[in-house]
Amino acid sequence: MKFASDNNGPVHPKIMEAIVRANEGHVPAYGGDDLSRAAIEKVRDVFEAPEASVFLVPTGTAANALILGSLTKPWETVFCSNFAHIHVDECHAPEAFTGGAKLTPVGESIDKFNAMELRTAISAFSPDNMQQSAHGPVSVTNVTERGTLYSLDEVSEIAEVCRVAGVPLHLDGARFANAAAALGCSAAEMSWKAGVDAVSFGATKNGAMAVEAAVIFDPARAAEFRRRQQRAALVFSKSRYLAAQIDAYLTDGLWLETAGEANRLAALLEAGIEGIEGVEFAFPREANMMFVWMPRFRHRALMEAGAYYYIEAGELQGDDPHEPLLGRLVCDWSVDEAEIAKFADVAQSARP
Repeated sequence: MKFASDNNGPVHPKIMEAIVRANEGHVPAYGGDDLSRAAIEKVRDVFEAPEASVFLVPTGTAANALILGSLTKPWETVFCSNFAHIHVDECHAPEAFTGGAKLTPVGESIDKFNAMELRTAISAFSPDNMQQSAHGPVSVTNVTERGTLYSLDEVSEIAEVCRVAGVPLHLDGARFANAAAALGCSAAEMSWKAGVDAVSFGATKNGAMAVEAAVIFDPARAAEFRRRQQRAALVFSKSRYLAAQIDAYLTDGLWLETAGEANRLAALLEAGIEGIEGVEFAFPREANMMFVWMPRFRHRALMEAGAYYYIEAGELQGDDPHEPLLGRLVCDWSVDEAEIAKFADVAQSARP
């Protein structure tokens, strides 16, 4: 009953096999090998963007921070949601890689913001006021950090605000595949066709070992990326091992297959605990992650039975067995349906 994170799951066998196949002989380093070139072309093909600049990096934080560093001047502010990963989970990496740019949370909701809220936030910074930050990029996350989705229309509306303000739009796609599978859209429709300028295209959470693709659709905006990547010590000499992962990930639609399976399993988990007394969902489950309020006694029973997941609000240790605590449950492609059934059974049968 392991529902802590899709980061905790195994590497997909097809991706592991691809890494092993890549581990033969001597090939040029630093992206000069055929596999690295082929993997980058596959990313371009999936995004229907033959001119896009594509860079392979080992982590999502690296992709986000290097993209934002390439798009942002030190005196600008990056607009993002209140709970954006770049804002609360990356230990000031975006600020460091942008040379000290500010991050400005937008809107009232914890998971996402809308076009009107963004317009209001941008208008609070006057381009003529030298004492304020200048307008910088906007960053959205899909799937959001609270398991919800931006629809294609919502992204397009935000992109229009960005266009009018003259700032680029970045998409943190750590769970990009889960969002695309849930929305039933292509990578292009979810990104540049909706007005997105750059994407952190995640693979690690969805079956890869350690690789993300930074995709910048206008090569002119990507001019600095490679130097920033080198300066940050994030260029792999043996890049074929990153390339092997992305190549297998994008072969025969594996990226959407694993994401669709993770979403399906999360829906089963949701259905299994929905309706249990004291169970309330804090946000709609729209992909492979959900946030659930449950009484302390149910959380305790689950943990004692071997369940592993994160408590986001409240303490497991406490006197009131009925006090609601917020748990985060995440499914990846490898979750066993029997474990979902067991989780639901333990939650249902728990007693104070």
